[in-house]
Amino acid sequence: MHKLAVKCKAFFINPLDALLKKAHRQKKSRFLIVWNRGLGDIALGLYALVCRIKQWVPHANIVFITRADLSEGFALLEGVSVLVDSSWERGKPFNLDAALHKHNLEASMFDVVIEKPDPTRWVKWQLGKLTPKLKWDGAYNARSAKFSLDKSCVTYIGVHLDSETGNFYGYNKNWDMANWKELFSMIAKNKNVKILLFGMKKTTTFFMDNIIDLRGDTDLISLIATIKNYCAYLVAPDSGVLAMAYYLDEEFPLKVVSLWSDTRQGILKQKVASPNAKLVHIPLVGKNENINNITPKSVYEALQLET
Repeated sequence: MHKLAVKCKAFFINPLDALLKKAHRQKKSRFLIVWNRGLGDIALGLYALVCRIKQWVPHANIVFITRADLSEGFALLEGVSVLVDSSWERGKPFNLDAALHKHNLEASMFDVVIEKPDPTRWVKWQLGKLTPKLKWDGAYNARSAKFSLDKSCVTYIGVHLDSETGNFYGYNKNWDMANWKELFSMIAKNKNVKILLFGMKKTTTFFMDNIIDLRGDTDLISLIATIKNYCAYLVAPDSGVLAMAYYLDEEFPLKVVSLWSDTRQGILKQKVASPNAKLVHIPLVGKNENINNITPKSVYEALQLET
């Protein structure tokens, strides 16, 4: 009976397609989508969701409502508008009607309200086929100037220390701090190389001359602008920052070394190359699906820095 249920499930219409087919038939075009989950999903799931909506309803007006720390991520998603409720927190309950009321809106003003989108199932067709492309406004480049970096005499390695996803996964996505410290000590022997630390908060303090700690000092756009305009390298676990930088639809040289426990997630699950033809990607996978089985030496060797 279980096998039959699984077999029959394959013949059921995709819930998103069923909804969009009905919207197309009824000439519905105003969409509200609620998103209070991860940053990386903007590229890895919501990009395809928007594409699918536009296929069925070419003139769709798509509005996302989300929390404050994700708002700039949606600025890179073309063809959508975003509403923000600064009181929302990831993993915490929220009141959609109250959030809309803050913008003088009601759910009834939209033709289609998607409160619990499931891109993992709804746009599974995209894997290995669709390349997410995040738009970049040239005006954003100025947002990295405030850090007074000079790549003419220094090589910068961007490092996203922590996936910053909390306990929403059943495995460890983050490299131990001891590994980072050992890697940073190896990099320190390269006199003209400096490390830029990215993240939301300054937690562990690093007393090393080759480190510039930008954690907590960048919004998402200035962070991506800094990677784009100054970093020759990016080292990161499976994270939203990694996905957003990887799928930026701009051409700039960048060598990405990514660290993984589970290769069935993130940009590896997407199975398509970056739209940036100058991006070189080297994924390192921990033995036995444990990111901490990746050695600092292997990461350092993957960078192939000139000594």
